[in-house]
Amino acid sequence: MRSLRNLARLLRELWVFAREHKAWWIVPMVIILLLVAFLIVGVSTISPFIYSLF
Repeated sequence: MRSLRNLARLLRELWVFAREHKAWWIVPMVIILLLVAFLIVGVSTISPFIYSLF
């Protein structure tokens, strides 16, 4: 739970930084990194079940 709170704080700080410094290029990079992280976590939890099918 603590790590989710830290992640939310980090995302909020990145959003404030992008708004204040007009650095809008950072927002798509953060979104892509989050999607890749969720993909890695999702595949790593499903992979044992896929392996057992073969």
